[in-house]
This record gives sequence, structure tokens and C-alpha cells, in this order.
Amino acid sequence: MSGYRIAVFASGTGSNFQALAEAAAEGRLGGATVELLVCDKPAAPVVGRAERLGIPKHLFVPKQYGSREEYEAEIVAKLEELDIDLVVLAGYMRLLTSVIVDKYAGRLINIHPSLLPAFPGTNAIGQALDYGVKLSGVTVHFVDGGMDTGPIIAQRAIEVAEHETEESFAQAVHAVEQELYPQVVALFAQGRVKLEGRKVTLLKG
Repeated sequence: MSGYRIAVFASGTGSNFQALAEAAAEGRLGGATVELLVCDKPAAPVVGRAERLGIPKHLFVPKQYGSREEYEAEIVAKLEELDIDLVVLAGYMRLLTSVIVDKYAGRLINIHPSLLPAFPGTNAIGQALDYGVKLSGVTVHFVDGGMDTGPIIAQRAIEVAEHETEESFAQAVHAVEQELYPQVVALFAQGRVKLEGRKVTLLKG
């Protein structure tokens, strides 16, 4: 199979999934194509987005399996069948095991709504506002099996306005995510991301 092929893992509304799919259709993903949605919640809105866009999907219900490793082995088989080059987590709400993390080391990325290493884990936007930071933002990073601990690929800062609410700041964060994530995936597709230890270099085109 030719071209640079990505799979997107998502559990929720799928706004970043949509942004990636639209970027691919418009030629803004460095030649990459979105070949698969992997979703652990068959009723999630992202599934409808995939159907409307004509993107194949792999749906599963975790509690129907004996372990995380069992359903992840099934996912890996699907990724291999489609010759996936890059696994892109976009609001996928499950920690991955070594079954996927080891198999796709260096080819597995996530987007997180804070400037890591600050505010890892869930509700990062709420954490940042509760702490009173003046700057927060978005981080794209490699996944290494920890909780948002992988090497950082790209970050973009967002100023926290006076009287910011969690809802208003979330809108600002999501707008930046939908711009930054396709840009980073395009760099992978163009072979411009170099990882050495924890240091990531983005090569000039």
C-alpha cells in the first residue's frame, strides 16, 4: 500500500478527527491519508463523523474482552492489515498497554490541552484555570506508556484572559488543537520529525 497512512483513535465528539480528515482531503496533511478510526464507544459522535466522511472504523466495547491486552492485540492486527504508518490519539480516553506502545514506538502520538509537563491527566483545562496560570496551551507528544510523559513534539501557548471560564478557554484550546495537530501529522508524513532520546527535532522542509 502506498502513501503515508494514519489511524486515529478517539472516544468522544471527534473534532480533532474531523480536522485531520478535512486536512487530508484538502491536501494539508503532507500527503497522509486517514485510513481508520478506532473507537471504544460505538455510540460516540465521532463514529457518525467517520461514517459521513466514508472512513473505515474499528469499534469495540472494552468490557467484552478479558483484558486491555486482548482488545489491543485485535487493534494491532487491524493496523497491520491496513499498513498504518502513524497512530494518532485524538481524545482517546484509555491508557494504552505495551501491546500498542511498544509496537508503534516512535509512531504513536497524542495531543494534550496543556503545556506539558504541567497539568497532565484528565481535566487539564480545569487544572490550569484552578491553578491560576496566565499561559496554558496545547502539546503534541509521543506516547511512551506513562500519563502524558512522552517526548514533546510541538507546543503552542495560549494566554489565559481575565475572567476566563473553563468553557471559553476550552474553545480557544480546541481551535488551536485543530490547527496544530494536522501541521504535526504533515511533518511526520514528510519525514521531518527526528527523535533522539527525549529530544525531538523538526527538520526544515
